[in-house]
Amino acid sequence: MKIIDLTLTISQTIPTFPGSPKPQFISWSKIKKDGYNLELLFFSSHTGTHLDAPYHFNENGMKIHEIPLERLISDAVLLKIKKEKNQSIQKSDIIKFEKTYGKIQNKSTVIFFTGWQKNLKKANYFTENSGLSISAVTYLVSKNTNLVGIDSPSIDSGKNKNFLAHKILSKNNILIAENLKNLDKISTQNFKLLVLPLKLKNATGSSVRAIAFQNTN
Repeated sequence: MKIIDLTLTISQTIPTFPGSPKPQFISWSKIKKDGYNLELLFFSSHTGTHLDAPYHFNENGMKIHEIPLERLISDAVLLKIKKEKNQSIQKSDIIKFEKTYGKIQNKSTVIFFTGWQKNLKKANYFTENSGLSISAVTYLVSKNTNLVGIDSPSIDSGKNKNFLAHKILSKNNILIAENLKNLDKISTQNFKLLVLPLKLKNATGSSVRAIAFQNTN
């Protein structure tokens, strides 16, 4: 069994979505004075590698603390579909994958590697990122998909300012994981995915520790 960390490290220098605050780690207690070290954390619940609850774009959707554990530990399928800036994954891309590797089963977790994560430190990371087209998300909805994940900052492409992919997935109770890293280190199409958010009451999302378990037999 190979274990792969899919999580960005949250620091005060991690790039954040335009308009979101920069993380702050505020020293609160010190060993010399208090007998222990302790810090306060200040950052958006959508910082770094994170999970969107349906409530993020759907007033009647599940909030982060309401997500059942069985939806956070799932069988995932990895689609490596490289895209450049402002390019979206189309339904035809998914169909092409299925013709080669077999049909994606209903209720699967579907993860997309586009190669965009390499641009994390670039100015256009949040503005020209690849994402999912309406045809692609509609197709995933038809499969009752459990969770959709991607290696870019948003499931919507940078040029889509209306968050249409988010809205469609959230309306259909589909979880969204964004800013996944190291997807290129997964060498199989199928793996086990663990995505654990903090249990924050009534929150729209949470930073997560995302881990892939790949069978090496």
